[in-house]
Amino acid sequence: MHMSNIQEAFTLFPVIMAGGTGSRLWPLSRELYPKQFLSLTGQASMLQTTLKRLDGMYCQNPVVICNELHRFVVAEQLRNIDMLSNNIILEPEGRNTAPAIALAALTTIKENPDQDPLLLILAADHVIENEVEFRNNVLSAIELAKQGDLVTFGIVPTHAETGYGYIKRGQALGHSAPDDVVAGYAVEAFVEKPDLETAEKFLASQEYYWNSGMFLFRAKRYVEELKKYRPDILEACERALNSSTHDLDFVRINSDEFLKCPAESIDYAVMEKTAEAVVVPLSVGWSDVGSWSSLWDISSKTKDGNVLQGDIIVSNAQNSYINAESALVAAVGIDNLVVIQTKDAILIANKDDVQDVKKIVTKLKLEGRREYYSHREVFRPWGKYEEIGQGNRYKVKRITVKPDEGLSLRLHHHRSEHWIVVSGTARITLSGKSRLLVTNESVYIPAGADYSLENPGIIPLELIEVSSGDYLEEDDIVRLTSRYQNQ
Repeated sequence: MHMSNIQEAFTLFPVIMAGGTGSRLWPLSRELYPKQFLSLTGQASMLQTTLKRLDGMYCQNPVVICNELHRFVVAEQLRNIDMLSNNIILEPEGRNTAPAIALAALTTIKENPDQDPLLLILAADHVIENEVEFRNNVLSAIELAKQGDLVTFGIVPTHAETGYGYIKRGQALGHSAPDDVVAGYAVEAFVEKPDLETAEKFLASQEYYWNSGMFLFRAKRYVEELKKYRPDILEACERALNSSTHDLDFVRINSDEFLKCPAESIDYAVMEKTAEAVVVPLSVGWSDVGSWSSLWDISSKTKDGNVLQGDIIVSNAQNSYINAESALVAAVGIDNLVVIQTKDAILIANKDDVQDVKKIVTKLKLEGRREYYSHREVFRPWGKYEEIGQGNRYKVKRITVKPDEGLSLRLHHHRSEHWIVVSGTARITLSGKSRLLVTNESVYIPAGADYSLENPGIIPLELIEVSSGDYLEEDDIVRLTSRYQNQ
């Protein structure tokens, strides 16, 4: 079957796994804003790039699975590329890949009762340099999935890597295939991350591939195999999905039922047990961007081997990765370093030791510091806010409210607020009385007063908020009405 005929014969249903925290890419990656939402290799985020590389493959709108904490970031990024269509599944807590994929499979089967959807499972945080070859390989593997195989894509290794799991190929598939179909192999074994000596043997044998975590199979086949090997996971996911609710563009999975589901990877739950596992080799310039050094590896470099992102001046600097988010960074006489500047943190690390950045994140978390969890900029369903200053008994934020959105009726017990409109128009309702504020106008909201805010205009509303009082944290909000569920 030729490539165009493959496209016409079957529609792909992309399933994008957008969980994870990416702690080794701190301080750019935070628990509330992990690496899949960052723009690390271009203008688009890694999530958006993952979706854009499917252009031309006759795909349905994707199903994106993410943690409930990230729902508004995911929605905004999908909206920006016109792919938001009630297609975000919210996990109340991560349960690894087998349950997440089960939720996607059951959802697509329910929504497409007249067909057996062909699922393309992708991670939201991978880099693929040769996107044309990637698309060709995926389309060529469709025939294997259509006939019932559970396809995993193995990355042809370029070096002896100890940070990845491996897949050992078995016998080549015995069926004949046209020239444009990639040869597949039976999976002989999934192998855990090896030591260096073992990884070198894997590389020399040419029988092992890096485990990419990408899959292609029919939804019903996955459900059948999961029912055979892990019926407890399938049953828990069915119960959680049957009692799910819809909220804006989200499918909100029942928390009580889903938290009863065992946490298990698809490799352990299905792929290591099924007799239908097939590996298709990929050589497409793949990276999971698991550390700052791996990002340096795949990025364009200066003649001195530096990767420079942002406002940076260097003198006698070599082989380093420097990323400046909001300030001038000057580097003199450095070699083999990673320097990351954000609005609230700076990381300096030897490029050979960046795997240990996660130890810093663990320490921050144990100390209860905000820097492990969030950036100064926080996304909400109505827009976003950014903390731009804080002192004794006061905090300053920049607030952005999208057109036709707003903050629900609320009050604060411990703080008062002063709002100054920077641009746009605000409709303020304070103690039951409404008024419009335009650029350079302001309003004072005393502690205990009920108020709401709306943007009635067609451009974003920007305002500065100065809060003052004895307690300034976000949990000093009493919502009297709600525009959004669980905002």
